[in-house]
Amino acid sequence: MARDPKHDILFQPLKIGPKVLRNRFYQVPHCIGAGSDRPGFQAAHRSLKAEGGWAGINTEYCSIHPESDDTHRLSARIWDAGDVRNLRAMTDHIHKYGALAGVELWYGSSHAPNMESRATPRGPSQYASEFETLTYCKEMDLDDIAMVQQYYVDAALRSRDAGFDIVYVYGAHSYLPLQFLSPYYNKRRDGYGGSLENRARFWVETLEKVRKAVGHDCAIATRFAVDTLYGQSGVEAERDGVKFAAMADPLVDLWDIDVGDIAEWGEDAGPSRFYLQGHQVPWTRIIKQVVKKPVLGVGRFTDPEKMTEIVTKGFADIIGAARPSISDPWLPKKIEEGRYDDIRVCIGCNVCISRWEIGGPPMICTQNATAGEEYRRGWHPEKFPKKTSDDSILVVGAGPAGSESARVLMERGYTVHLYDTAQKIGGHVNSIVTLPGLGEWGYHRDYRELQINKLVKKNRQSQVALGQKPMTAAAALAYGAEKIVIATGSAWNTDGTNCLTHDPIPGADASKADQLTPEQVLEGKKPIGKRVVILNADTYFMAPSLAEKLAVAGHDVTIVTGVHLANYMHFTLEYPNMMRRLHELHIKEIQNAFCSRIEAGRLEVYDIWGEGSKRSYRGPGVLPRDPNKTQRWLDFDSLLLVTGRHSNDALHRELKDSKAKWAENGVKDVYLIGDAEAPRLIADATFSGHRLAREIEEANAQFPKPYRREVAVWGVSHMPEGSTQVEYQT
Repeated sequence: MARDPKHDILFQPLKIGPKVLRNRFYQVPHCIGAGSDRPGFQAAHRSLKAEGGWAGINTEYCSIHPESDDTHRLSARIWDAGDVRNLRAMTDHIHKYGALAGVELWYGSSHAPNMESRATPRGPSQYASEFETLTYCKEMDLDDIAMVQQYYVDAALRSRDAGFDIVYVYGAHSYLPLQFLSPYYNKRRDGYGGSLENRARFWVETLEKVRKAVGHDCAIATRFAVDTLYGQSGVEAERDGVKFAAMADPLVDLWDIDVGDIAEWGEDAGPSRFYLQGHQVPWTRIIKQVVKKPVLGVGRFTDPEKMTEIVTKGFADIIGAARPSISDPWLPKKIEEGRYDDIRVCIGCNVCISRWEIGGPPMICTQNATAGEEYRRGWHPEKFPKKTSDDSILVVGAGPAGSESARVLMERGYTVHLYDTAQKIGGHVNSIVTLPGLGEWGYHRDYRELQINKLVKKNRQSQVALGQKPMTAAAALAYGAEKIVIATGSAWNTDGTNCLTHDPIPGADASKADQLTPEQVLEGKKPIGKRVVILNADTYFMAPSLAEKLAVAGHDVTIVTGVHLANYMHFTLEYPNMMRRLHELHIKEIQNAFCSRIEAGRLEVYDIWGEGSKRSYRGPGVLPRDPNKTQRWLDFDSLLLVTGRHSNDALHRELKDSKAKWAENGVKDVYLIGDAEAPRLIADATFSGHRLAREIEEANAQFPKPYRREVAVWGVSHMPEGSTQVEYQT
């Protein structure tokens, strides 16, 4: 299928300074957990996007000096010759596919905790970071300013030597150049503070110095948060934003525009729960109107219609993307070839961001199970090893793990029967997408459903059997498949079993009329009373999502939570707006509290820290602290039990118990994947199914093969003499 001619504009080359982008698709800087420490991971992940058609591909934020150390998180670094060598692996592999490589030079000031380097960061004025913990900067004098500007120059020269084509002076997300520009941070009264011209001076001078150093060899870009969304206390697009852009335009070759700060950078990397595709366009177009150099805009662009619109209407020149490039590294190639329905659409869940926020590589993706596995496991999102046996495979369960496993097995040429009692592929995702703001998570289901149906048409021996009776062990053994994959998911506990007590709660019973699990709420078969109490021991999205759903429907909602409510949403950048939403809906929260027993229409609540603070030995059978006397009763009309999940693994257990009958039925092995093995993130369940499908020929495929690690080896110097660059292969 040929692409629609109206999308041709997306494939027009564009000159940026001394370089040329081969098309308008540009992977903006984004974190993956590779940095300079894992050059294989960095090179493989980024260059795969170049293979997939992205014309410009950047590092994550790249520290220019030990004073800008973001440990516990992992950034790239360009501190020395070793970093140059390691990042050269990335640029070399990107260049093989005709793409440009960019580096985002970063100095974090007070937002750099420097936990590894233990250096002191410097900034325009002294303040504690509103993002980090107990991190202050030193207020810069004129010597400090000159020194840090030289850090940028030295880093730019190293970047050029590492093979980078585009060098950024990074001024978004409240990092150093923006701190000088913003009156929120800059309280100076000298030539670098006060008026806009003075506040812009550090940034303008740094751009001048970097341009003089490498501008004849590299394009100069700046990433600019044109509006910090603080009103007049920060940078506003139509006040300081446009004026600074006009001042700096002669010094840059490319404007990378976004909005927001660092404390709530979900206003930039907006989760789909709150922000639609293209949510930053109104700000991008403001800058496009006042500058002459190319402008790129971001906003989770996944739809070629929207991409074409922002270019043809003059809102931006280049399609910037981070998350869509993770979800589908071959997005440009699929648009170019007219394969629109093969695009693996980013669902905007921000799980990719969560792993970096937590501080651990690799980055993961709910849609793309190969993200982060390109180097260490050699996985390619569009290429699959051909099957090495003629085994037929029965997959029981068409949720995230089962549908992904079936898809990959079919891609490899296996005959697969995908079996489920539900009428539609998707498993619990079909219910989750009915929660407020989570409709776009349905793209996970839709992609697999579409691809599986295509693959079944290619291999008529494969089948999708939906709306079936529950599979039994006897039926599975007699089915005729050589291998059986159990992907029967998980369910919410009906008896209140939780992570705090590891036991059921006396009186908890979701079979009663006034108690419900999340599934029962979403099924809508049980009436729900006016006064709703949600008893929560889960740290992700379910409790606040149900609270929002019911409050909007007119219920009075109280959340009793024994764990930090929605804690994981800090990492997905949903937390601030989720809390605002609960507040505006007047949802009450009783924090650090849980339930000791439940009776008709009421539960006994206690403070989890209510026992005595002094600990002493008091003999066997006696608790070492004074007893908790904070118990009180809370009334409800309906009680929602969001206390924990358990695997639906009964079928797998029965099959394991029937192992003596496997051979006589021609069954070679049985596997357990996804939530049926252990409840987990949708991304990890999807990975589980994908991994098994890739490795199913292994002797013990239930357990993963070892992956390639990138480690420092004791006794080997940082820059061994005479060593050569090691190639990676996918």
